[in-house]
Amino acid sequence: MINNYWHSEKITLPPHPRGFHLVTDSITGALPQIRDVEVGLLHLMLQHTSASLTINENADPSVRKDLESFFNHTVKENTPYFIHTYEGPDDMPAHIKSSLMGCQLTIPVQQGRLALGTWQGIILGEHRDSGGSRSIIATLQGKSGV
Repeated sequence: MINNYWHSEKITLPPHPRGFHLVTDSITGALPQIRDVEVGLLHLMLQHTSASLTINENADPSVRKDLESFFNHTVKENTPYFIHTYEGPDDMPAHIKSSLMGCQLTIPVQQGRLALGTWQGIILGEHRDSGGSRSIIATLQGKSGV
């Protein structure tokens, strides 16, 4: 019997230093229910305006370092025309980086696994020097064979 399946929960990621971090295992570890979904979608919504989510290289950490270098070069701190600087020089640049990268992902689920490519992983972009823990609302939907 195939059943329609819905599951939603909040996943809290521990604080990460500024930069881009592979969090695929943290996400899948918090959602063992993925194994029961034969075909479906996982939607991830990061509940913050100074961090981001993206899918990118999961093997070579230099890609994540290069992403950080690019965004720091492109959106500089202490830009004189920024008005929103109440929380420090990394605050407004973090908001811009989050808007450029986005805070949501939708990933197909097939046969109990995320249908990511061989070299793809879920990346958290932490754009603050001290961003703290980050919350993601994960919504899993699909057809379950259980």
